[in-house]
Amino acid sequence: MSATLVLVRHGETAWNAEGRLQGQTDIPLNDLGRAQAHAAGQSLGSEPWDVIVSSSLGRAIETAELIGQNLGLALAEKIGGLQERSYGDAEGHVVRDLPRDQIDLLLRSAEPEDAVASRGLAVLHELTQSHPGKRIIAVAHGTLIRLTLDAISGGERSPILRNGAIVQVDVERLRDHFRSPVH
Repeated sequence: MSATLVLVRHGETAWNAEGRLQGQTDIPLNDLGRAQAHAAGQSLGSEPWDVIVSSSLGRAIETAELIGQNLGLALAEKIGGLQERSYGDAEGHVVRDLPRDQIDLLLRSAEPEDAVASRGLAVLHELTQSHPGKRIIAVAHGTLIRLTLDAISGGERSPILRNGAIVQVDVERLRDHFRSPVH
């Protein structure tokens, strides 16, 4: 029996509101972010869930705990592999409204996108394998989610997710990715 898996982007932080790259800098949720986490929990509450996990960064942990309060679930695990992309020297820089070429210069010291996607794929695969037939919520970060979904879909570009957004993972395509001889 196949697991069901949804990914939730953490709620907003002050750096999200300012258009700053957070990466693995541990910035807490702001009040809007807490409201977004509650809203995600309410939205997910229309169905039963078995497991909730999160990135090991505080903003994801708090989001997961707030969602869990709505669902009567305790946070089962904090997973380092679900952390956001490391942006290296660019963390803390405001990138909103910067031209793409300037953003690309800032990202020279960032973790490579393919490494982020591989990390995300491995964690999601392990989650579905260790919780067969379970309904799983994983709270993570925007870029990690987007790059991982792009890899699962075979390169289709996923939209940028707003804070608190929920997206269902195609578990069969994830599984197929790991059956593929090129992986």
